[in-house]
Amino acid sequence: MQPAVEFRHITHAYGSREVIHDLSLTVAAGSITTLLGSSGCGKTTLLRLLAGLETPAGGEVYLHGTCVTRGSRLLVPPERRGVGFIFQDLALWPHMTVLENVAFALRSRHDADAGGRAHTLLDRLGIGDQAQKYPHQLSGGQQQLTAIARALVLNPSLLLMDEPLANLDVKIKKEILTLIRSLHEREGLTILYVTHDHREAFSLADTVVVMREGRIVESGTVGEIKRSENEYVRSFLEY
Repeated sequence: MQPAVEFRHITHAYGSREVIHDLSLTVAAGSITTLLGSSGCGKTTLLRLLAGLETPAGGEVYLHGTCVTRGSRLLVPPERRGVGFIFQDLALWPHMTVLENVAFALRSRHDADAGGRAHTLLDRLGIGDQAQKYPHQLSGGQQQLTAIARALVLNPSLLLMDEPLANLDVKIKKEILTLIRSLHEREGLTILYVTHDHREAFSLADTVVVMREGRIVESGTVGEIKRSENEYVRSFLEY
């Protein structure tokens, strides 16, 4: 089966600081892959390059076999990549209701049933009764579910999640991780999930990619990573 994502020899820098170093990675279609590592190791940068929000200094990015970025050339714009992105800060519109936040992208495409489709998705996620509330009126878990609904409403083939559960308590985090896994199985989504928490990564992933200072230290199944003899991986998992 054709990979969903390929990074080929990616290099990226912010000013004089190189944050990704000749990195290559393949993500299987229909998988949940977690990028695991400490802050500043390049995890979020990879998501932004994949979404087309930034372009690398060098290398190529492929989506479903199509080259979407070659070096600093953006070959396919973000809006044509079929990618859903959940940011760490969620980025919900504070002046819009839950329903309006989720329906916004559909309405911008002149979907006549934007409200109905958005409400159906909210019902599936268990927050249909919150549709007329504003983000500040929601719990942290409800805000996360709203962000997930907004990312899913356009039926993306690939979902990017950047530390989406970092500020939630353990109970809510477990519930949403279970929901993400359920959505993945039901919809066949490919998910690329960024976290610094190895427990979170292990509970969700098919493949775990451990990163350090812009490089991949090790990649494998949860079992393989748990049995790793790499000194950095072992020390990170003990944290």
